[in-house]
Amino acid sequence: MKTYRDLIVWQKAMALVTVIYKVTKSFPRREDYGITSQIRRCAVSIPSNIAEGYGRHSRNEYIRFLQIALGSLYELQTQLEIAVNLEYLKKEDFDSLYESTREVERMLSVLIKRLTEGSGKGAEGQRVR
Repeated sequence: MKTYRDLIVWQKAMALVTVIYKVTKSFPRREDYGITSQIRRCAVSIPSNIAEGYGRHSRNEYIRFLQIALGSLYELQTQLEIAVNLEYLKKEDFDSLYESTREVERMLSVLIKRLTEGSGKGAEGQRVR
């Protein structure tokens, strides 16, 4: 693996950000600095922390940034649920987005576990630094 861009989990997180931006376009304008901004920021934080952690030259720092990405993912899941409760997001859209977040969550969890165990293999068996 040459770069963090080769990580499937990073690719999936980037795709999730794109969908999040498209979906939140329909949120009320009065929420531009509220939940819309909050959802977008934590979505962007996921692939950003994966990339930043990858760029660190320490396994422990990499794990720490992956854990931060996972925390941002949990925050995103919570905020999407709030958006459904406020009727800014349709239930069908939530279900699809939630499944995408769960996929990224599973991949991050595997990557963190493998790095913690020191096997040197990441999600999808990809070699990690």
